[in-house]
Amino acid sequence: MATLGLTPDEQKAVEQFRKDVVEPSMTNLVVLDFWAEWCGPCKALMPVIEKVTADYAHKGVKLVKINVDENGFIASQFQVRSIPTVYAIFKGQPVADLTNARTESQLSQLLDQILRQLPVEGEAQTQAADIAPLLAMGEEVLAAGDHERAISIFSQIIEMAPDSADAQAGLVRALAASGDAEAAGQILAALPGDLTKDAAFDRARSAIALAKDAPKNEELSGALAEAEAKLAANPDDHQAKLDYATTAFAAGERDKAADALLASIAADREWNEGAAHAKLLSLFEVVGLEDPWVATQRRRLSALLFG
Repeated sequence: MATLGLTPDEQKAVEQFRKDVVEPSMTNLVVLDFWAEWCGPCKALMPVIEKVTADYAHKGVKLVKINVDENGFIASQFQVRSIPTVYAIFKGQPVADLTNARTESQLSQLLDQILRQLPVEGEAQTQAADIAPLLAMGEEVLAAGDHERAISIFSQIIEMAPDSADAQAGLVRALAASGDAEAAGQILAALPGDLTKDAAFDRARSAIALAKDAPKNEELSGALAEAEAKLAANPDDHQAKLDYATTAFAAGERDKAADALLASIAADREWNEGAAHAKLLSLFEVVGLEDPWVATQRRRLSALLFG
C-alpha cells in the first residue's frame, strides 16, 4: 500500500496497517475483520471470530479488527461496501473472503482449508516439523516388529505433542501389535472424540480388532505351529487358512498371511461372505495403504480378482 500523495493521517493509517497486518502476515494468517460500533451483525459475528481465531492462534492465526468509522481510508482500499466484511490475509494479500462464515464450524472449516494450502508458520506447524522425523522413526521401528521400542518412541512424541493424532494412533497400533489389545483400546477410548476422528485412527481401530483375534505374544510360536499343522492337514479348509493368516501376521509373517488369504480367495472368494477378502483388506489398513508391501499384495489381489 503506497503512501505517495497521501495525507498525514492516511500515511499514519497505512503505517499502522503495515505494522498490525502486513508484517505479521508474512508468516501468519491474519483474519481481518471490518466492523463498526453501530453494526448489529458485526457485534453478533465478532464473538465467533474471536473464539475461533483464539483456538487457532497456535496454528499461526491472528485476528485484527478494523473499525471502518475510525479507519475509513483502509476500508476504502479494500473496497469494503458493507459490514461485517472479513478477509484472510497472507503475505500482505487477501487469500480468502471469510464473510459468509457465520458459525464456529463454518469458520473453522475455511481456516483448515486455507492452512492446508499455505506455508503458515504457527507453533503447531513448527511442532509438526519437529516431530515428523520421530514419527517416521516410530513407524519404521514398528514395521520392523520392535513393538516395545515403538511404544517408547510414540510415548515420547506424545509427551512433546499430546494432540498429535499420528503419535497417539501410532501408540495404539504399537500396543495392539505387541498383543495388548486391552491397553490399546483403553487409550483409544480415553482420547478426545475430535482427535480420534482423524483418519490415522482407522488403522488403529483395525489393529485393535486384529489383535483381539490373534494369540498372545507368549503363545505365538506354539499357535503358529499349530495353525500351520491344521492347514497342512486340510489345505482346502478356508477357516484354517483364515486362522493361519491371523496368527502368521501377528507373528510378523506378512507374506505367509497374504499367501494364505489369497489362496482362500482364489479357491472361493465368496466363502463366509468374503471373509478372506475382508481380512486381507484389514491387514492392508493396519500396515498402511502407502506401504510397499501393501502395494505388492494389492496388485496380487487385483490380478486374482480381475485378471
